[in-house]
Amino acid sequence: MPRVEVDGLTINYDVQGEGEPLLLIPYTSADHACYAFQLPAYTEYFSCVAVDLPGSGESDKPPGPYSTEGYAEQLAAFLGAIGIEQAHVAGMSLGAAVAMHLAARHPGRVRSVSLHSGWHASDAFLKIVLEQWRTLASSLPTVADVVIQGIFPWCFTPDMYVERPEFVDTLADFVRSRPAQPVDGFVAQIDAVIAHDASAALGEIGAPTLITFGARDLVCSTRFAEPLHSRIEGSELVVFDHLSHAGMHEDPEAFNRATLDFLLRQRS
Repeated sequence: MPRVEVDGLTINYDVQGEGEPLLLIPYTSADHACYAFQLPAYTEYFSCVAVDLPGSGESDKPPGPYSTEGYAEQLAAFLGAIGIEQAHVAGMSLGAAVAMHLAARHPGRVRSVSLHSGWHASDAFLKIVLEQWRTLASSLPTVADVVIQGIFPWCFTPDMYVERPEFVDTLADFVRSRPAQPVDGFVAQIDAVIAHDASAALGEIGAPTLITFGARDLVCSTRFAEPLHSRIEGSELVVFDHLSHAGMHEDPEAFNRATLDFLLRQRS
């Protein structure tokens, strides 16, 4: 796995495929491998650069606080460090929050931006859910246990648990197989999510933008669709009627089909 030094931090990342670069930003607690279900489709057309955010995966884990703005600055420097002048950018949840600031602050770096299960600013409901996850981190043995027992139920539909329990088990095994995130790194990411507010930045996003939501998502529900869609000029909105927060895992075929359609239309 390649690594690069960025502002005194070692950033771990993976590159697969050929074509225009596509930066893939993971969600809270996850590393670059969270895009495993997307890579078979995306790498046919793009050079996919999947990164471990500081505090997770095999990147350095400095003490907090972390912020979505800070992550955006680190990723802009990361792209420069690996010799990429401009990339398509996609992020899910925390990754979407970071991508908003990256696109707004560094427009020359961003060819297009895909925001999946994102939100413009944390509201009271989202903060309550995140506080629950923070509390679990102090009581369960590992962050992986927090993800599987506390976060999974918010990210998938009840149908998946009832009809595809073996798939839930497979995803749980996958989470446990990844590099363990320290509790302080997880808590620092949770704090960054709670503090996220890109309200003032949305109007600065000039790159072609795709916004996706799962209609059955409670955490980042379609209550956030109108603020994002209306404030990012020319943005496209896709709602997956049958999916929740982590539709990229629950139905990768539907997710990949819609997101790849947008990405292919943005190529030079």
